[in-house]
This record gives sequence, structure tokens and C-alpha cells, in this order.
Amino acid sequence: MGIFSPDLLQYVIRPTLERLGEFNPQAQMQLLLTAACESNLGEHIQKQSLGFGLYRISAKAHQQHWDEYLAFKPDLASDIRGLASQHEFLSHPHLELTTNLSYATAIAYSMYQKQTPHWPKEFDLIAMATLWATTFDHPVDKAILQFKDSYQLIKDQLTMSDDLVA
Repeated sequence: MGIFSPDLLQYVIRPTLERLGEFNPQAQMQLLLTAACESNLGEHIQKQSLGFGLYRISAKAHQQHWDEYLAFKPDLASDIRGLASQHEFLSHPHLELTTNLSYATAIAYSMYQKQTPHWPKEFDLIAMATLWATTFDHPVDKAILQFKDSYQLIKDQLTMSDDLVA
């Protein structure tokens, strides 16, 4: 069983985005759906060959993102590094993607930020799925179907908890 989506939204995604100075409902839903599609909201985080943690970010993608994007965004890099644990990040940086939900969320957010300056309109599932597929290297046609299925699950959970993103 994964993390209940309203809890992930309220206790991880929103506070992480707020810490980065971003309160963006589109980004919140994009990250929630990404976690749902990549790891079934944390149900499957143990397969390192597929990537680490909620968002299944590979070691290669993680390193590339730091080298090719965050290295040129010092303020954002500092904010994200501030979310990482002091000692573990230095000895096992990729493991932070599994053990530190805020750090993983910040990395996933910044990977999306690198990809596009504009977030898809809220609940435009085709645009959101395309952004996910492009950012996380998935076939677009399969991504759209997976995103729609994940959206229905999340929508039902959010409605049950009265914690709608909109």
C-alpha cells in the first residue's frame, strides 16, 4: 500500500513547494500524479534499477540534473540542498531520493521546471502526461493512459478527504 494521496499532498508536496517559494496547484497535481505513475504513491520504491523513491529518478538522471541544471541555478540548488540530510547526501546522494520525500519532491519539481517554463493547465491530463513522459523518459501514448488511470484514483482519494487541489 502506498501513501494516501491527500497526505502526500498536504505533508510533503505543498510544504516542499512552499519552501522553494512555489505555491502552484498545477505543480502539486503534476507531482502527485508523477508519484502515482512512477511508484504507485510509494508502493514500489525498492527497485533501484528503475530509479529511486516516489518519483523513480535514476542515479544517472539525478547526477545529470545537478550537473546540467542545478549547477547553473545556485539559489534553487541551495534551497534543494538544504532539504537533503547533512551526512547521507554526501555519502549516498541517490539514496536521498528514497529516504527523503521532501528532497525527492524538490528534485522532481526542478526536473519539471527545467523542462518547461509553463505548467500545463490544471487537469489538462494530455498536456500533463506529455510533460511527464518527456521529463521522465516514457512513451507518450502509454503515459496518457497511465496518467488518466492515476488521476481517477487520486481524484477519488482527494474527494474522500475533501482536500481538492483546485
